[in-house]
Amino acid sequence: MSTTTKRRVTAAYRSGPLAVRNFRLLAGGQFASTIGDYCYAVALPWLVLSNHGSTILLGTLLACYGIPRTVLIPVGGILADKLGPRTLMLIADVLRCALVGVLTFLAARHTASLITLAPTAAVIGGCEGLFLPASFTIMPSLLDDSQLTAGNAFNQTAIQAGTLIGPAIGGTLVAVTGASTWAFAIDAASFAVSAMSLALIPRRAAASSLAASSAQAAATGPDSPATKPDGLAAESPRKPQSVLTYVRHSRGLQLVMLVAIAMNLGSGGMAEVALPALAHAHWGAGGYGAVLASMAVGAILGTLYAARMREHNGYLASGAFIVSGFVTILVPYLGGEAGAAAALLIMGGCQSLAGVIFFTMAQRTLPPAMLGRVLSMIMLCSYGAFPLSVALAGVVIRHVGITPFFPIAGTFLVLSIIGGNTQRAFREFGSRPLEVLSE
Repeated sequence: MSTTTKRRVTAAYRSGPLAVRNFRLLAGGQFASTIGDYCYAVALPWLVLSNHGSTILLGTLLACYGIPRTVLIPVGGILADKLGPRTLMLIADVLRCALVGVLTFLAARHTASLITLAPTAAVIGGCEGLFLPASFTIMPSLLDDSQLTAGNAFNQTAIQAGTLIGPAIGGTLVAVTGASTWAFAIDAASFAVSAMSLALIPRRAAASSLAASSAQAAATGPDSPATKPDGLAAESPRKPQSVLTYVRHSRGLQLVMLVAIAMNLGSGGMAEVALPALAHAHWGAGGYGAVLASMAVGAILGTLYAARMREHNGYLASGAFIVSGFVTILVPYLGGEAGAAAALLIMGGCQSLAGVIFFTMAQRTLPPAMLGRVLSMIMLCSYGAFPLSVALAGVVIRHVGITPFFPIAGTFLVLSIIGGNTQRAFREFGSRPLEVLSE
């Protein structure tokens, strides 16, 4: 590495989000838990499919996981605003550590029945529903506005690095041992690491974040939100409108939610049912881990590019999602594992770039006192489609086959984004701050 490059890296470390200890703890914990999550992503399908389970059983189990996750996302948004995101994330990680330990025990006994796996999967999904809104709400409490884009991008880079390493570890363990036990055990340990990193983050935000919050409050007047123990804005002294009222008065937010539902109707089943079924039929556990790792490499590249962006462009996010949809259509037609890996590389880059752009714009323009609840409504639409998507995927694949499902999923994604962009309110979402009106 040249001297100039070293200086640039050192300067970026000292002045960027990595200079904030609390942010480093968050990103490190998310990196560890993501490694475990993707070991789980390899282990669960193989546990089911290798014990004579069908894609319908796999889809049903994933629906058992997805329904509680969906139901509890709004609860997670409320608790993130009331208790603070760090506290909620810590509780969720401790519970998931224990529950994945139960899955490890079941895998060791080669148990893959609905009656034994479904309850554990349901509670794990519920914990993630609580965790998700907090994980997106916490960032503005750790970093000031000038660091927010880079912070989101670096945090997603850490997560995507976990998605690169996790499938490789999970696929190798399953291929070598012929069982899912060790992959589940790593997932349980990763939640323990994430919980420890969150426990080391003080309940109060870093001094720099508190100073930035105070300055913003002074600039916007006495009615500005106060700072909560976790560093997030608390409720305004004026009684704010409810989240449902807020959504009802924001056509742009309504359209974003509708598009999120349509996009995820196809993508959930593609990623969680069709892709592992395709890999199980043609490439084996090692091949499945390799294509997931390829997608992770693309996602890392996408987030690194997003970290260098100074302006946020909703059109760029939409274009990236459209490219991702077209690539999804091509996955099974590109000559096998290598072609699928190349397609997933592009897909991962596009989706991560679009995701960083969207969530940074949302964090900057949504009311701070309602950030957790409003983001949870968007996530409710995104993840709410998951149970239906995976359940339908299992049935559709059984009747039409694995390969035709990919064009169906990709078409849903492309048409959803194009349809949203026909509406001005959708195109302008995130371009200016959205106010909370008193009732």
